[in-house]
Amino acid sequence: MTTVLILIDIQNDYFPGGRCELENPIAAAGQARGLLDFFRRQGWSTVHIQHLSTRPDSSFFLPDTDGVKIHPSIAPETGETVIIKHFPNSFRETGLLEHLKGLNCERLVICGMMTHMCVDATVRAAADFGFPVLLAADACATRALEYEDVKVPAQQVHAAFLAALKSYAHVMSTKEILSQLEE
Repeated sequence: MTTVLILIDIQNDYFPGGRCELENPIAAAGQARGLLDFFRRQGWSTVHIQHLSTRPDSSFFLPDTDGVKIHPSIAPETGETVIIKHFPNSFRETGLLEHLKGLNCERLVICGMMTHMCVDATVRAAADFGFPVLLAADACATRALEYEDVKVPAQQVHAAFLAALKSYAHVMSTKEILSQLEE
């Protein structure tokens, strides 16, 4: 089965010192790196998704800043595909779907940042396009949110979105995904 790894928005602005620091991005990137290393060893395709903000009121992922760059821990190697996006859904107004079809992709492994935004939008779209998805829960990171006067800690945001995404993907740990891929 042709399986492709999609790494979503693992960019400097989400790490310590960035303009939109998430909770535990280093740990999540470490798990994502484990998936990336496995795919590289197998010679399987990977797609790095890089968000470039084009909205005038954006505060992060700004063009020509260090924050927009893919984090060095996960940096693409020569020959690995990088797709630039401007919206949370990695398929929207990009060539991602056509690229995956060109690879005869039959299944996706997805990880990245932010669980509640770009990971959520991309996983749902991938499922809508008919791709079986393995979502690496521990290779994703997010941040705390607020609604009216309710503050929701990042751990609860992460858990709530992963619980909802179980309707669209097999939500698993990186270790569980690697074990399944090695079969």
